[in-house]
Amino acid sequence: MTKENLILLADAYKYSHHKLYIPGTQFIYSYLESRGGKFEETVFYGLQYFLKEYLSGVVFTKEKLDEAETILTEVFGRKDVFDRSRFEYIIDKYGGKLPVRIKAVAEGTVVPVRNVLMTIENTDPECFWLTNFLETLLMQVWYPCTVASVSREIKKVVKKYYEETASAAAFGGIDFVLNDFGFRGASSVESAGIGGSAHLVNFAGSDTIPGSVFAKKYYDAPVAPGLSIPATEHSVVTLLGEEGELEIFKHILDSYPTGTIACVSDSYNIFRACEEYWGTALKEQILKRDGTLVIRPDSGDPVQTLLRIFTILMDKFGYTTNEKGFKVLPPQVRVIQGDGISYSSIPGILEALKQAGISAENLVLGMGGALLQRVNRDTQEFALKCAYAVVNGEAINVQKMPVELDATGQLRTSFKKSKAGKLRLIKDNNTFKTVSEEDAPVSADLLQTVFENGEVTLSYTFDEVKKTAAL
Repeated sequence: MTKENLILLADAYKYSHHKLYIPGTQFIYSYLESRGGKFEETVFYGLQYFLKEYLSGVVFTKEKLDEAETILTEVFGRKDVFDRSRFEYIIDKYGGKLPVRIKAVAEGTVVPVRNVLMTIENTDPECFWLTNFLETLLMQVWYPCTVASVSREIKKVVKKYYEETASAAAFGGIDFVLNDFGFRGASSVESAGIGGSAHLVNFAGSDTIPGSVFAKKYYDAPVAPGLSIPATEHSVVTLLGEEGELEIFKHILDSYPTGTIACVSDSYNIFRACEEYWGTALKEQILKRDGTLVIRPDSGDPVQTLLRIFTILMDKFGYTTNEKGFKVLPPQVRVIQGDGISYSSIPGILEALKQAGISAENLVLGMGGALLQRVNRDTQEFALKCAYAVVNGEAINVQKMPVELDATGQLRTSFKKSKAGKLRLIKDNNTFKTVSEEDAPVSADLLQTVFENGEVTLSYTFDEVKKTAAL
């Protein structure tokens, strides 16, 4: 990826703010928080990418300024909105580096909603307009934070059902239960990299290679953190038509006689495939393999389909009963469900297996669009708001406090009420709490300076992020 022209990476209306802030404005201090949403806590992850890729080093140049001036004059159709001199000041005085300070909680930290996650402020009074000019880009941290949060919440569900139904020996496989199938459903290669790496904070299974590339490039992962296996798709399995499906299944087993391999088996009749092909014709070959065949249904109601498949497979291959009293297929056979998988569907699937006496360790999951694409900024209600300013030398605590009508027409204070003053994130009796700067010593602040005057001052490795976010 190459750096974009940062001068053009803001909402258009922000180019008028240098005039609209009250005369005498010197400093603007803003903060990022998750105001609520689907989950009670949020994984903070992804800021380091935006700092390294977009904000660090020389980001304003005369060439980029020339390009921006041409485009922005066209955008506004007038010459009194975009002020070239504001950017020239930064080029001349700072060599094109950003005079801002960004503080943030350590990446991977799991923070309850309605707490400060990050702050940003200008370090030069002439650049008061720059703080919230950068909001548009920095707000996009909502995306990796949200994907990491969804993935982690699913891991909580998986862990619950493993604790209830799986053998102790199976717990080492939890990291491979949820696999990222979302690359093709992502809105861009960049989204796949950002979101794919966010999933890898919690799980190790992934077919989204940009996620691993991203983790290595921006978080110094020593090796690719996303792992995968050989697997078929329908174009492989359907080449000989319905009558040739068994031949292709055998070819697949012959091609990879050892290790784990997955095969989509619903091209024609998933139940026949499980009973007659995998469970009868190829049964002995499967049971003699040094490895696991993972059978993949890809259509139909997940609960009903899986229950019937497991009934067939356990009848054909047999099963053991683990120490918790739940059935487990032989280690050579497992199932992966990749169709219809989402945060809302997974508990119902695992509960149905539990009620049928089937251990969760028999099943792994693949999640595509629901993991990387079916999220938005409002999933966790992300917002970046000004909380403090200095105007003509006077410090001002800044706050918005909207009133709104509820569904019955009653007046109330909106959940969009913002925080006021310079903020610190502390732990009080092991509970995160956002307090004003005056109410907590500097030593207690969990927000650390990660960027100052054009330089990344603190960075995290991918292993550190994973360790911090671990359940």
